[in-house]
Amino acid sequence: MGSTVGQFCIAVNDLEESVRFYTEIMGLVEHGRTEIPNVNEVHLAGAEGEHGGRLQLAKFNPTMTPQPIDHGRALWKIYIYVDDAVATWEKAVAAGYESHMKPERLERWPVIVGFISDP
Repeated sequence: MGSTVGQFCIAVNDLEESVRFYTEIMGLVEHGRTEIPNVNEVHLAGAEGEHGGRLQLAKFNPTMTPQPIDHGRALWKIYIYVDDAVATWEKAVAAGYESHMKPERLERWPVIVGFISDP
């Protein structure tokens, strides 16, 4: 078996708002929750077998990390495959999420991309 990326974990300020964004807007499915001392985590992914990657959201106890969380420039973008990029982007914008780029087809790759900020 070759190497692959299995899961990304990002720290969030509001766990439930982030879960709503990634499930209701982006269409991911919640696959479980983990509670360990000082951190609560939610594990998200697409339907079983689709693209294989998982996204983990982590809410740390305020004593564990500075609030609000500042990702700086370390985390730039996360690609999530959806059935309809335009409809997903429109749904996110209508829900009040900030758009950085309307969906458009990329010349070098056979994909349509749009960029919005998560909570």
